[in-house]
Amino acid sequence: MKNSQLPSQRISAARTFLFVPADRPQRFDKAAGAGADIVILDLEDAVAPTAKDFARDAARSWLASERGVLLRINAAGTQWFEADLALGDLPGVLGLLLPKAEAGAPLERVTAMKPTVALIESASGVATVHDIAAVKGVERLAFGTIDLALDIETSSDDVLHVIGTQLVIASRSQGIASPIDGVTPSLQDPSLVEDAMRASRKRGFGAKMCIHPAQLLPVRRAFLPTEKELDWARRVVEADRISGGAAAALEGQMIDRPLVAKAYRTIADAEGSSKFVEPSQNS
Repeated sequence: MKNSQLPSQRISAARTFLFVPADRPQRFDKAAGAGADIVILDLEDAVAPTAKDFARDAARSWLASERGVLLRINAAGTQWFEADLALGDLPGVLGLLLPKAEAGAPLERVTAMKPTVALIESASGVATVHDIAAVKGVERLAFGTIDLALDIETSSDDVLHVIGTQLVIASRSQGIASPIDGVTPSLQDPSLVEDAMRASRKRGFGAKMCIHPAQLLPVRRAFLPTEKELDWARRVVEADRISGGAAAALEGQMIDRPLVAKAYRTIADAEGSSKFVEPSQNS
């Protein structure tokens, strides 16, 4: 069954992005059926230089049919960029994931072809992140934490958290969906993935890149509110309904419009939706 959403809508609403190496065609269908919101067919980091041509041929064959996947191409300036970009018009490509994205002509070439996720994983990308988010066709930013940490020579999570805030602000200020958090390398402990996504969610991220199907469920769980949070949200919504949209008090706390909006968002999260209905002043 075809998804009725536009490509840009699918990318904006997705919470789980699952990588599959493009040189492993035997895994393509399995990845597509794993339940991720969007699969990323990876021509870049997951593929050795000697396997690039094979990976591109395998991708071309599989993407000849409608698939609805993101294609991560190699970065602008590499010897593989042009050949990778030529695959962007294939029926199976929902959008493109551009690594080491920076503001400028290469990014605009990519966005002119397909809806684009710009992967911020270099100092230059961070420095121009607001310009990147403003480019027409950039649907989301993604945070390449591992490559960025290498580029700026840091091992500090605190430094990366500060930088991540810039992606959140740039996304919000340009009216695009909240950014996608970087991968969590652990494959043995699902709780590490869930905890990482919960922490990123609190900082304003709205999705996560995954490297194994086993990481999908922990990411989804991270978006679910606790019973305490959901109970609070329901009571806030009820108090708002009774007050007719005027400011109200609940258990000694003033309930104003931002808190009401937060309550509606919490309920939407509990229902598994990435969208929520913003209450009107008369709700």
